[in-house]
Amino acid sequence: MRVLLVAQQLRRAAPGGIGTYLRGLVQGLEALDDPPEVTLFGDRHALPGPLLTRAWDRGVLRAPRGFDLVHSPALATPASPHAPLVVAVHDVAWRRVPESFPPRGRRWHEAALRRAVKRRALLVTPSDETADELVDAGAHPSAVHVLDPMYGCDHLPPADTEGAAAVLARCQVRGPYLLTVGTLEPRKNLPGLVQAFLRARPSLPEPWPLVVVGPAGWGDGLEPAPGVVFTGPVPAPVLAGLYAGARCTAYVPLYEGFGLPAVESMAACAPVVASTGLPSVAGAALEVDPTDVGALAQALVVAAGDDRRRAELVTAGLLRAADLTWAAAARRHVELWERLA
Repeated sequence: MRVLLVAQQLRRAAPGGIGTYLRGLVQGLEALDDPPEVTLFGDRHALPGPLLTRAWDRGVLRAPRGFDLVHSPALATPASPHAPLVVAVHDVAWRRVPESFPPRGRRWHEAALRRAVKRRALLVTPSDETADELVDAGAHPSAVHVLDPMYGCDHLPPADTEGAAAVLARCQVRGPYLLTVGTLEPRKNLPGLVQAFLRARPSLPEPWPLVVVGPAGWGDGLEPAPGVVFTGPVPAPVLAGLYAGARCTAYVPLYEGFGLPAVESMAACAPVVASTGLPSVAGAALEVDPTDVGALAQALVVAAGDDRRRAELVTAGLLRAADLTWAAAARRHVELWERLA
């Protein structure tokens, strides 16, 4: 079986979660005993990303011939008139939390979903909830498939503890800290998290800081607050080191289709505070309503300061992380591809 894997996302300066999914899937496929023949599809025309997406949207450029199946990691995808098309839809956040997207982004996502449905793509998604939402949005139930697992969390390299220490020193962080990881954009709920942190900080064993890791996205920037430090994006080994050294990681988006940072943290033995119902954590985190600042503050105090509860969360997190390998996710993808091709 010859699979064309659309990999244009990796050309972006900040590939984000979709880039992590792409790299992890390739990692998992390479670990299989008998993997399919996979070709990464970029842009032979060397068009800038926005122009290429527009050309795909309008059908000016299409997937090449010679493949049994085309798999796209996101809704930005070329038409595939010669082979079945699989499109990964990680969530429908532009519908669930529309205020967290710029108007142009909402319009593009809605149109892109309609195009995928019109092109008879099979839509793969990580949860039953997102599958139901896709059907509500107009997809036929037979065109939606839940992959379990769709992701792994074993993609981070060994921790660079010295690099992590250097980043913390640059930010004047000495000693324990709380951590959050993600793109700085509205749906990640960082203002709410900061409010909760400021309320929780006097009740922590010491006034530990909150370290915020990730690239800037869109929307208004966060206002500076006492004890909140921003590292910007960091290399993967440094990120692994920051997870490993954290008292806890808070990942409390308003809505998320899966939530990789939470299970990345679990794999590094850090307790996690997560939004209620976040699919990735499967009950292995201290879950809380992300809009309830008081409840979130209390969860931070427990996850960072209650050693007995922290130990329970670490154990539960490690068990959850063990189920999420990219090899297992790749096997699920290949099983689906073989049925389609």
